[in-house]
Parts: sequence; C-alpha cells; structure tokens
Amino acid sequence: MRELDCDQLPVRQVNEAIRGAIARGESEIRLVRPGARHNLAVAVLNDVRIVVDGPVGYYCGGMGDGVRLEIHGSAGWGLAECLLSGRVVVDGNAGNGAAASIRGGIVVVKGHAAARAGIAMKGGLLVIGGDAGYMTGFMMQRGQIIVCGNAGPALADSMYEGVVYVGGEIAELGNDAVVSDAGAEELSDIAATLARYGLGCPPTFRRVVSGRKLWNYDKKELDAWKAAF
Repeated sequence: MRELDCDQLPVRQVNEAIRGAIARGESEIRLVRPGARHNLAVAVLNDVRIVVDGPVGYYCGGMGDGVRLEIHGSAGWGLAECLLSGRVVVDGNAGNGAAASIRGGIVVVKGHAAARAGIAMKGGLLVIGGDAGYMTGFMMQRGQIIVCGNAGPALADSMYEGVVYVGGEIAELGNDAVVSDAGAEELSDIAATLARYGLGCPPTFRRVVSGRKLWNYDKKELDAWKAAF
C-alpha cells in the first residue's frame, strides 16, 4: 500500500500525489496525519482503495466515481458530496450535508450525522449508524437512507421519491412525508446491509416516503406550498 504523509503537504499536493499514485498503477493508498483538512481525496475517478488514518475536514471524497474510501475518524461538512459510484465509510461522525446530491454508490457513517444528511439525493445509499440531524433527506429525489438511531425534525421534507428507513424515534416529519412500517423483505435487506458494515440492527424500522401532494401545484393547498418553500 502506497503511504502519503499529509502533514507537511498542501491539500493540492496531497490530491496530486493521489492521482499520481493511481496513474502509476497503485490500487491502495494510505493517507496518514490528515490533520482534519478540507477537500482531501476529491474527484477520484478510479476504482482504488484509499484509507485515511485520522479525521478529515469538509468535502472529503466529493465528486468521486468508483473510489473506495475508508476514514478512520470523523468527517466535516459535505462528506462524499455528488458521489457517482463507489463506497465511502466513516468510522466516526459526519458534519452537515453528508452524501448530499449523490447519484450512486454507498456512504456509511457509523456514528451520528448532523443536519441535512442525504439532501437532494438522486440515487445511491446512505447508512447512518447513529442519529441523524434535522432535514435529513430534504428534497430527496431517489435512493435510500437508513438511520439506525433517531431522526431530527423535518425528516424527508419535500421529498420527491426515494425512501428513508428509521430505526429510532422521528422528531417530526417534513412537509408531504408519510410513514408506514417497513415490510419483511425490506427489513431483511436492511439487516444484511448493516451486518456488512459491522453495524447493529434495530428490531424494526419505519418507512418514510413522499405523500406526493407536492408533485403538482394545487391552489387549494396553498398553505402546504407556503410551508414547503
């Protein structure tokens, strides 16, 4: 495994070194002493394993396509934003906007995720081993979110499509979000996914989807539209 010491390198040089190692045929890269800096391992467009030994700052792993990123620590805002494919796994917690606007791939936060996790998702899977902050799944368009713990207020607000599974308590549903019990097949798939990443599985999950009332404007529902916007 190719090892890069980030301590004395500017972030631009770290990312250039990652791309250089990939160009030379390296399939596994380890970043040591990341120092919680921002924009590490962004725009990696290759099937390569990158292990980060320590916490990272904002936007780590953003705009990736095929990357397999493991973060042995916590992550700041914008983790894996706009991921197209691949896998990003964080051992700790994640800041605001984890997995925002992803189109595919898997993002796993083994700890808690702050506000707006999975907003504007257009595909893919976000797994949160702990609690999720407010407005998780806001304006989600496709994909799945699994929250093992509790979900904060305005969950799935203005969701278009997709599904959010919550194993704990829901503080408040967002506009046009409706809840039902998850089916046996869904629960089996969730349990298998959580086991794959070493996460415990709650005994049951509630399923949150769009009520579809905001899909088409109806002047009779003006108050609902005002609340949404």
